[in-house]
Amino acid sequence: MSYFEPEAKVFACSESKVLAEKIAKHYGVTLGKVTFSHYSDGEFQPSFEESIRGLRVFLVCSTFPTADNLMELLLMCDAAKRASARHITAVIPYFGWARQDRKDKPRVPIGAKLVAKMLETAGATRIMTMDLHADQIQGFFEKPVDHLYASTIFLPYIKSLDLENVTMASPDMGGSKRAYAYAKYLESEVVVCYKQRKKANVIDTMELIGDVTGRNVILVDDMIDTGGTLAKAADVMMERGALSVRAICTHAILSGNAVEKIENSALTELIVTDSIPLKKQSDKIRVLSCAELFADVMHMVQNNTSISDKFIM
Repeated sequence: MSYFEPEAKVFACSESKVLAEKIAKHYGVTLGKVTFSHYSDGEFQPSFEESIRGLRVFLVCSTFPTADNLMELLLMCDAAKRASARHITAVIPYFGWARQDRKDKPRVPIGAKLVAKMLETAGATRIMTMDLHADQIQGFFEKPVDHLYASTIFLPYIKSLDLENVTMASPDMGGSKRAYAYAKYLESEVVVCYKQRKKANVIDTMELIGDVTGRNVILVDDMIDTGGTLAKAADVMMERGALSVRAICTHAILSGNAVEKIENSALTELIVTDSIPLKKQSDKIRVLSCAELFADVMHMVQNNTSISDKFIM
């Protein structure tokens, strides 16, 4: 009996299934069947319900908390390895634990490095992700890493707004490189916010470096968690004479009352991707899908072709 099997299959973790279905559709395949058996104590076990022997499998899973998402991905990598998959590509639109990329004080872990080693040990032969919190995380892996940039998605949208007097802004000193990259492409000015924290997620003071008078400001960051930084930055810029303030953030973590902070802030609009499922809808939040970007790069990886044309900047 002769039959056709695709050279690659796409599977999803529980919390990333909606995005994975979009990616699979753009890729041109049906999302693969995987089931999860749950024990009464919370333990779970994934099972591929179709053969993956000799194939490349793409496992789509954003590893945002809870840790169950990361654990699902690790178990699926191990299951695929034991089922004789030829290549195991972990597609991680949002790479969780990335803020733990260094020892910033004594006696703390480097969580991103630990996650990298766990993925490799579990069987991942390639990593595909987008807008890592810190670029050096790529070096934590001994396997190939395809680090994509959401600028491919955001820049066409920014241009479609047809704004005049655009100024790119970074909400903190660490993100200035990202803001300068956008500004170079858009031929715009740049301003930077300088903030001080007394503890995580709590801003003590914020100052603005640069002039925003009469400008349409676009804040750019890799993620938005509590929303406090962006809300504060938008308020400061409007006080300093900005015409409007928008924000583009790749990963919409939006924990706690972040959505309410955004709605009550001076932000005109928050533009995010669907790397993380949006917890709550808002008229101020626009979601742009990253599914087509990942599907295109997955095709390129499968066909061993260059992915350089997917990098706008």
